[in-house]
Order: sequence, then structure tokens, then C-alpha cells
Amino acid sequence: MAFWLFKSEPATWSWDQMVAAGKDGTFWNGVRNHLAKKQLMAMQVGEKGFFYHSNEGKAVVGVVEVIRPYYPDHTDETGRFGMVDVRAVEPMKVPVTLDAIKAEAALKDMVLVNNSRLSVQPVSESEWALVRAMGGLGA
Repeated sequence: MAFWLFKSEPATWSWDQMVAAGKDGTFWNGVRNHLAKKQLMAMQVGEKGFFYHSNEGKAVVGVVEVIRPYYPDHTDETGRFGMVDVRAVEPMKVPVTLDAIKAEAALKDMVLVNNSRLSVQPVSESEWALVRAMGGLGA
């Protein structure tokens, strides 16, 4: 079981919109980076990810679950990129800011700290547990 981080600008797609999508969730489209594409292709149904508000807020605000594996992205005119479907699982009790993540020595190797521009990122098991704990969710 792998863990992930999905970045979204709240003005484009927010945690509240993710929650409003309900149990059927929604597609995670628009990824146009080949490394992020590889991350999407590796995702399996049932795997969890952090929902991260980028630009505004810069914080992990919730947890999502992959509910459909990689398939073609209907918004990609080139036909090179795909997407997965995700649904909201639970909000963080306390948003975990990028500053808080950077201040935690145990998270110094987290992709978010070292490649903050990547829109879909892997998260290690230890990073997953620590960020969840920082957000009040427990491991």
C-alpha cells in the first residue's frame, strides 16, 4: 500500500469541493508532468493520499482515497496523460502547513519539501504517519 499527496489550488478545486463530491468522488485531471503521470499510473484503488492546498494556505487539509485507477484524461488533447478518481475520506483536525512540515526534521526528505512544484507526489509510510499525527488524526 502506497501513500500520496495531491496538490490543488483552492481557487481551482478546494477541499470543500472534494467533500461535496461525496462518496462517488471525482476525477483528478489536468496533470501535465511526466513524473506526476508516473505517480498516477502507480496508484492502486484503496490507496490514500493527502489533499494539499497549494498557493493559498499551503497546508495538508484532508485525506483522500483512490477509487479508480489510471485512465485517459479527457481534457488532454495530446492523449499522453491520464488521471485517477479520488474521494474525500476525512479532514485534518488541524491543517498541517508547509512551514510546519519544513520545521519537522523527520520530514526533511519529504518530496513536498524538496520538490514542492510536483502536483502528485509519493509519501513514505513514516511521513504519512507523522503528518497525520501533526494533523490530529493519529497514525
